[in-house]
Amino acid sequence: MEYKEEKRICQNCKKDFIIEPEDFKFYEKIKVPPPTFCPECRLIRRLVFRNDRVWYHRKCDGTGKQILSMYAPNMDLKVYDYEYWKSDVWDPISYGFEYDFSEKFFEQFEKLFKTVPHSSLIQKNNVDSEYTNHTLNFKNCYFCASGDTAEDCTYLFGSLLRIKNCFDLHQSNDCEFCYELADCMKSNRLFWGQNCETCLNSFLLYDCRNCHDCFGCVGLRNKQYCIFNKQYTKEEYKKELTKYCNGSYQKLLKTRNKFEELKLKIPRKYAVITKSINVSGDDIYEARNCKQSFNIRNNIENCKYCYRVHENSKDGYDTFIAWNNAELFYESVSVSGQNIFFSAFIWGGFDIQYSYSCFDCNNIFGCIGLRNKSYCILNKQYTKERYEQLLEKIIGHMKKTGEYGEFFPSNISPFGYNESIAQDYFPKTKEEILKQSYAWRDPEVKNYNITIPTNNIPDNITDVPNSFTKEIIECEHKGKCNEQCATAFRLTASELQFYKRMNIPLPRLCPFCRHYGRLKLKNPMKLWHRKCMKEGCNNKFETSYAPDRPEIVYCEKCYQQEVY
Repeated sequence: MEYKEEKRICQNCKKDFIIEPEDFKFYEKIKVPPPTFCPECRLIRRLVFRNDRVWYHRKCDGTGKQILSMYAPNMDLKVYDYEYWKSDVWDPISYGFEYDFSEKFFEQFEKLFKTVPHSSLIQKNNVDSEYTNHTLNFKNCYFCASGDTAEDCTYLFGSLLRIKNCFDLHQSNDCEFCYELADCMKSNRLFWGQNCETCLNSFLLYDCRNCHDCFGCVGLRNKQYCIFNKQYTKEEYKKELTKYCNGSYQKLLKTRNKFEELKLKIPRKYAVITKSINVSGDDIYEARNCKQSFNIRNNIENCKYCYRVHENSKDGYDTFIAWNNAELFYESVSVSGQNIFFSAFIWGGFDIQYSYSCFDCNNIFGCIGLRNKSYCILNKQYTKERYEQLLEKIIGHMKKTGEYGEFFPSNISPFGYNESIAQDYFPKTKEEILKQSYAWRDPEVKNYNITIPTNNIPDNITDVPNSFTKEIIECEHKGKCNEQCATAFRLTASELQFYKRMNIPLPRLCPFCRHYGRLKLKNPMKLWHRKCMKEGCNNKFETSYAPDRPEIVYCEKCYQQEVY
């Protein structure tokens, strides 16, 4: 069958969007109807189901002990401590029930959602890393979310792989002894870096490759002993570096201002795309045939409208986080496995639809909290034959009600918009959230007994005593921002030791506000049509730099001529 491009109206925002012939082919391949929401509204609808960092103290409904949970204590949900949840003392199958063809599927799923116990935090194969969420293979880590394989780290937020001895990172892979990075790879002792790869012993770098012993540099390749893009000898570099890097916070602020000015003077490529063929989007590394996708890393194929897809995954549409050989996925959040559609937090398994927080299952539909199960619908166990008969009938019923092909409605999400990572990528005020019919949850009132106001923090790290770990430090934002501000924070012993060892001044912001600071460095997950800004060049491209941005944006050819 030959498909043609079609213009549709989004049933959520009422704006036009395009469904292309290749999209229709994918929907036909997996036997689902075309979407009724535009790509951005589909993404937001998925994001409101993921809460990475907003945690609460509440009682475990299984043991009665106090636990840390991503579910607010006043929610109408059963929540178990993770260790209790994964034990054999309870059986999620016992909560199952027959599908009722007189009711809509989402109504029945919501009923199941409110009765099956949920894990307080989502973890797997972690060691001494209780204060982490959406983490796998973490060891000795504290206050981290969204990553696979990390050791001795703190404040890692957002799609990280193989990180060791690092603090305050976002979307970075294979890094060690690093601090304040966003979108960096294969680096060691890199501090305040963005879009860098294989850099060593350096501070304040942007878009640098294979550089070491550099400071405040932008767009360099294979360089060493440079400061603000000026070349020095080794001896000159060491002497000059003491003027900028001496552990002083005030000196750091002045230096960062100069660094930001330099960033606006150096042309940058329209998108960070490396070792990739036939792709569009941004932050793409080793990919083929991926369109309108972002943060795509390490051998990814045939994806569209995807975000944070890593590690040998392929054939997916409209998914936020897929990794570890994921294959054929659609309208999902945080999945690894094969043939996973309309689901969230599926770690391992295959042939899964409309399910939530299931591990190593196969052939399940509309299930919650299952582990190592097969042929289940709404948590009820069936034989293979009966499962297949019912599945066909249920999908037919959902098509009649207009539900099949749509992700879970946002009203089923257990999180307020402002708790979810939708607030990270599409920040909104309380008024905007409520106006658009999303849920809002008032933040917990914080009355910390602050012992160190922001203006009393020592300027130089050398003046900070080891006893500072006992202090409650005021966040500079004082809760007046829109960034899930904690209003105050404490230093862990390992954190303070790291600052002293690396001669890094103490931060003035709480971990949440620091995280939002890194997010603000990144471009939005949107594309605009623009023309190369190099004089005389008429090349056009799609870029995540909006036309009114101040940066100098070049096409790939002109950019390569500039930096090499």
